[in-house]
Parts: sequence; C-alpha cells; structure tokens
Amino acid sequence: MSRPLSAEPDLPEDADGELPEHDGDVDGGATITPYRDGPLIVRGDFRLLDQDGAEIDPGRKTVALCRCGKSGIKPFCDGSHKRSGFSAPSAPSRPRPAAQILREARRGEGSPAE
Repeated sequence: MSRPLSAEPDLPEDADGELPEHDGDVDGGATITPYRDGPLIVRGDFRLLDQDGAEIDPGRKTVALCRCGKSGIKPFCDGSHKRSGFSAPSAPSRPRPAAQILREARRGEGSPAE
C-alpha cells in the first residue's frame, strides 16, 4: 500500500527536526547542496525561473528541488525519490573537465612570467 505524498518539499532535517544551517555566507547568493539519494537543497537568495524565463515562487528561502524526475510537484521534491529507488551521490564521482581547466588557468595566473 502506498502512502500519499506531501505537497511540501521533502527537506532533510538534522537530529533536532530543523533544517541544517548552511556554512558561511556566499556574498548574499544561494548555496546548492545535493543530498545523497535525494534532492538538491537550495538556500539563500535565489530566483527560480522556468525555461521561458517566468519566475516560479518558491514560497520560502530554502527549497528542495527534484533530482529523480518522479516528483508530482516538479520542480520541487515531494519525496518520490525514496519510493523510486533513486540513487545518486552527494558529490561527483570524477571532476568535470571544465573545472579542471579553470583550476589550471587560475594556477597559471599566480605564477611569475618567464
């Protein structure tokens, strides 16, 4: 028997039942945290737009965005990932090629000219 899904996004909670605080300020911007086998948690000041540029009102400053594709309230998470067996790590299994290129370019900027 399946239980009905909540219309509220499925936000991970810490042991006290509160949302985990994000570490540090990102110059007033947003912090996006992929949760293992779960949603992307977006905290802070952000705008959520659809593909046509229309703004989607998140209704709060912290939201869970669906990564599994099974949510009934996309783009928000409704917990469907738990029943669908969605599996994804919190961090990439290998670095993105573009990230490596940027890191190498930054290292080159700090070295003295020859």
